[in-house]
Amino acid sequence: MASEQFIAENARYVFNTYGRTPIMLVEGHGCRVKDSEGREYLDFIGGIAACPLGHGHAGLAAVLADQAKKLIHVSNLYHIEPQIRLARLLVEHTFADKVFFCNSGAEANEGAIKLARKYFHDRGEHDRYWVVAMENSFHGRTLATLAATGQMKYHKGFEPEVEGFRHVPFGDLNALDQALTPNVCAVLVEPIQGEGGVRIPARDYLRKVRELCDARGCLLMLDEVQTGTGRTGTFLAHEHFGFAPDVATLAKGLAGGVPIGALLATDKVAQAFVPGTHASTFGGNPLASAAAVFVVEAVLSDGFLKSVSDKGAYLGAKLQQLSARFPLIKEVRGIGLMQAIELAVPCADMVAAMREGGVLVNCTADTVLRFLPPLIVSKAEIDQMIQALAAVLAEMREVSDA
Repeated sequence: MASEQFIAENARYVFNTYGRTPIMLVEGHGCRVKDSEGREYLDFIGGIAACPLGHGHAGLAAVLADQAKKLIHVSNLYHIEPQIRLARLLVEHTFADKVFFCNSGAEANEGAIKLARKYFHDRGEHDRYWVVAMENSFHGRTLATLAATGQMKYHKGFEPEVEGFRHVPFGDLNALDQALTPNVCAVLVEPIQGEGGVRIPARDYLRKVRELCDARGCLLMLDEVQTGTGRTGTFLAHEHFGFAPDVATLAKGLAGGVPIGALLATDKVAQAFVPGTHASTFGGNPLASAAAVFVVEAVLSDGFLKSVSDKGAYLGAKLQQLSARFPLIKEVRGIGLMQAIELAVPCADMVAAMREGGVLVNCTADTVLRFLPPLIVSKAEIDQMIQALAAVLAEMREVSDA
């Protein structure tokens, strides 16, 4: 069947919830993917940070095949060996004492919100259920995580909103201080705002948020769905800022593209969940957990995170060089292999032009071009992307000067 027919059938049979690019990707290897017409692209989206080891990874494929031959799924009514191994890895290499597994970042954040409410309910503080989140944030599309998301464009049409959420500007400690009333159970914050445009806080901001939470007796919960699993050069991004949360969430890259989410917490907080309070049928099933064990072990292997930091610095420097050449670039920002340029104009047309040049990139927050390549990307591949980006910027300058 020709790709045009598949695309037509997508329009006929699949909910129209995505502004899909008019290509169909069918295979990939490393940082490169091919479409149904045989054209190759350099992938600097990486499944929106979900493919840290790239595409077609032989080791990950072997793990999936081996596990599928034994068990794909059993109920969480039973102990699951790969799940236990994964939980141990995450506890040994993070702040956490306990882990709950689910299927996505939205589910993990939903679980975090429930956990914070249950924690204070168990302490007899039944009115303490409000969560303070940040303007420009993104936490998911379930009703509760949508209410937590600080971008009103995602709320339209889904009113009334779930009660119990208020928003303050990201980076504004005074506004946060005023918002932390006695009915607040938790602050929910991304260490780096991803969908909001790769926005990085001041160096001491998150540490001071920790101090405010401690002073007010509320929990600090980090959404590390996009920033976690090595994306910024440390296993979790908050490690850059010198503090630890009470709760954190992971998903996206955790299993190399296989759906999984994780809710991490200290023992003090995790004890609020007991049998019957929270569950997920597919959460941490053998297949997803086996994949995640392989990915986490790879990311934690000798030299891997350092290579992410080194390549991230290289990419950032190359983007800064472009910024010096092209005034259209207002700002370069990022940590590790989570990088972006903010433009003076909307960037949707640039995404299309880059695709025509054989490179896949992503536009977010309307004017921010975001780069989330697989963590195995090479400097030569970074150079190829930069060359394609420079060509598009040069063409745009010529058009604007004409």
